[in-house]
Amino acid sequence: MKLLVVIPHYNHPQTIAYVVGEMRSHGWPVLVVDDGSDETAKAVLHAVAEADAQVQIVWRAHNGGKGAAVKDGLQAAFDQGYSHVLQVDADAQHQLSDALSLVAAAKSQPEAVVCAEPIYGDDAPKARLYGRQLTNFWVWVNTGSRAIRDGMCGFRVYSLAAVMPVLAHAKMGNRMDFDADILVRLVWARVPLLWLPTPVRYAADGVSHFQAWRDNFLIAKMHARLFFIMVWRWIRHGSR
Repeated sequence: MKLLVVIPHYNHPQTIAYVVGEMRSHGWPVLVVDDGSDETAKAVLHAVAEADAQVQIVWRAHNGGKGAAVKDGLQAAFDQGYSHVLQVDADAQHQLSDALSLVAAAKSQPEAVVCAEPIYGDDAPKARLYGRQLTNFWVWVNTGSRAIRDGMCGFRVYSLAAVMPVLAHAKMGNRMDFDADILVRLVWARVPLLWLPTPVRYAADGVSHFQAWRDNFLIAKMHARLFFIMVWRWIRHGSR
């Protein structure tokens, strides 16, 4: 296994240095894909990269969405010869020490994609929980299984051998819809998914870039598109 940590980032100056530091404490190289952040956040990233030669920054000129940033990170990792990518969100919501367990699981089954299954506390906004439940229902419909335990958690280890062919042949969303979209397509491609439970916290002063109207519309559109693709696959092949 040759692992690169990829962190999609957009305006998280309060937490990005901490997240990068936690990943570097395990000796893993880090690639931050900055998705058009403001100058304050960029200054923090410059300082982080200047302090550690094992931290790379990819600068996207304009904000294109979390999915677009993750895609760029996966492609950069593949181009540099890495075999696996650990995707970590920049907002420090995840229990970052569990990255060790995700990577260990990926080492034991390198052809799989290892996903965190979030455990929510009382601080989780009810609207977000209901939205995730709806997304999970539709990914179960669109895969005909419960292989995906959570479609939205961005804490994963991707096998690039499994993911890059899917990225090359499927048009997927560029924003918050990407995380569920790629998992459905991986299930269709018969890529094994492994799941490890991990706590997720919502800090009172946390910053979320989820835009309810826009992102919920894109997620609904993604589910509808996947549903019709799934039906077409069933008609053509007699299975999903």
